[in-house]
Amino acid sequence: MNWLFFCFKIRNMPKYHIITYGCQANKSNSERIATILEKKGYKAARNAKQANLVIINMCSVRQNAVDRAYGRIRSLNDKKVILTGCILKKDREKFKKEVEIIDFKDLSKIKPKIKYPNGFVPIMEGCDNFCTYCVVPFTRGREYYRKEKEIIKEVKTLIKKGLKKITLLGQSIASYPNFYKLLKKIDKIPGNFQIFFLTSHPRDFSDELIKVIKESKKIKKYIHLPVQSGDNKALRKMKRNYTREQYLKLIGKIKKEIPNVEISTDVIVGFPGETKKQFQNTVDLLKKANFSNAYIACYSPRPNTAAFRLKDNVPSKEKERRATILRNLFKK
Repeated sequence: MNWLFFCFKIRNMPKYHIITYGCQANKSNSERIATILEKKGYKAARNAKQANLVIINMCSVRQNAVDRAYGRIRSLNDKKVILTGCILKKDREKFKKEVEIIDFKDLSKIKPKIKYPNGFVPIMEGCDNFCTYCVVPFTRGREYYRKEKEIIKEVKTLIKKGLKKITLLGQSIASYPNFYKLLKKIDKIPGNFQIFFLTSHPRDFSDELIKVIKESKKIKKYIHLPVQSGDNKALRKMKRNYTREQYLKLIGKIKKEIPNVEISTDVIVGFPGETKKQFQNTVDLLKKANFSNAYIACYSPRPNTAAFRLKDNVPSKEKERRATILRNLFKK
């Protein structure tokens, strides 16, 4: 079903509410879906209780997000509910028994009606990395890049509206062709605003990119650089295509070139086969890298991924114990 037919079908429903799970890209897409609905005459409700229509923009990347979405749908049995977002085929089979699923196409072409002081600008979709634990290539497809002129035009529009924070989005954003050149052009746009970008694969973080961040007055000196594990054997099983030594060398170079830079990361604990020693290597890397923050996730098997074929042999309680150890490193 396309969204034109969908809007026609629910034309008598005056209020909508969107529930978003997952990353900033999903939040950006929710803004664009809201724009579609409001152009058709629907009004935003403050919460699901006040809405006739509830749209759940979900993410299949982690099992807990899938479980939360499923539980929320069950709690909304008196509402018209539409499910959209990053959904695995297996999850689709489960959800279609409960709710209608709609894929909103070409959302990057929709100009969002911004309700917040921050503007999210997706510059690419999908991912070509195929990390063994990640479903994004299966739910979002291979990498697709928006045209540079289109991106710059959208950024200029947001700045004219008075937005002070522009966040460029991409699953592996530094793989955008000549990403550092795009940043340079956005940096030269007149106005009082800051530029953020998420998320970078360490393999794509070039010297040219470091230099642009260093020399810019508008690019926030903040970098999110997922490491996922501090153990080389685990990194190979994850298909991350770098070693802990290469990662730490990159961190050292960034901190040397960009004084006072803040670096955050992502870590997965309890990946199949992760031993106590391998986990300790991760603890050691986090201490050496001295991150400003880290987002810790317990591994959950996802259908279609290569890791799904591996035995999930780290008990849930042990995963939680390891996650707690890492989170405690960042308690002040």
